[in-house]
Amino acid sequence: MAVFRSIWEDIKHSFRAGNMVTRLVILNFAVFVLVKILFVLLWMTGRAGDWYEQVLLFFCMPGDWKLLWHFWAPVTSIFLHESFWHFLGNTITLYLFGIIVGDLIGDRRVLPIYLLGGLVGNVLYFFSAQFMPYVGSYALGASGAIMALAGAALILAPDYRVMLFLLGEVKVKYIVLVLVLLDFVGIANQSNTGGHAAHLGGFAAGCWFVFLLRDDRDLSEPINRFLDRLMSLFAPARPRPKKTKRKTQPAFRATFGGAKGSNVSDTNDLSFQERLDAILDKIKEKGYENLEQEEKDFLYEASKK
Repeated sequence: MAVFRSIWEDIKHSFRAGNMVTRLVILNFAVFVLVKILFVLLWMTGRAGDWYEQVLLFFCMPGDWKLLWHFWAPVTSIFLHESFWHFLGNTITLYLFGIIVGDLIGDRRVLPIYLLGGLVGNVLYFFSAQFMPYVGSYALGASGAIMALAGAALILAPDYRVMLFLLGEVKVKYIVLVLVLLDFVGIANQSNTGGHAAHLGGFAAGCWFVFLLRDDRDLSEPINRFLDRLMSLFAPARPRPKKTKRKTQPAFRATFGGAKGSNVSDTNDLSFQERLDAILDKIKEKGYENLEQEEKDFLYEASKK
């Protein structure tokens, strides 16, 4: 019991202290474990064949108009995995692209992109189920949500290099474009067309998020406000701190600074901007992993502004 208690405490600490990518990995893992525990319990009672599938379908994204009363399915399905290899592959890609996005545009934008990609992917899956063959009667998994993070990473840092097993250093743009190509091939071969359509929908949503962010339209703000209000319903009431006015900058330019040579009245802001531009140029030329630790720390602090 002491071992399990220690593991549980470690998981709780990682969830509280970790970034959003860590929390998403833990949440997906927890749901996967619960699904397997449910299967074992129903199997021991001899009812796994009937009840397990019914419970699973209750949280999956339906391909028919059952969606009208399973309105929670577009959200619950993007945290749900049944196959271990499906879960493992999604966990690896979630960590890979989520870390890049979080480092470059801030941790609080990771979850909104994940949710937006999953929702858009599920909408595209639903409509593809009405018109395309070989779609399947339901969908589950975080692939569409993760492809949104992949699309965001592609637009933000296409030349960012990551280390892949057996392949060595590979630029993000090649990894993402291969994933997109595989989805088009899957649709052309009429193999799991609904799932591949959902992936492409999530990818497009991630790209769209970053393009809007460059125009100072941050879709994460309304999503985070909604999530904060939702979480406040389950949190104990706290006295509200007094509001203090502070000067803010547009979301994307505060992080990436927009175009070089922009007019900045404060010399500290100018120095900050010049250093940030130089670091971003270095990422494009040599990759994030070749930054000095001081430069990584500076980029991390910039992403939180």
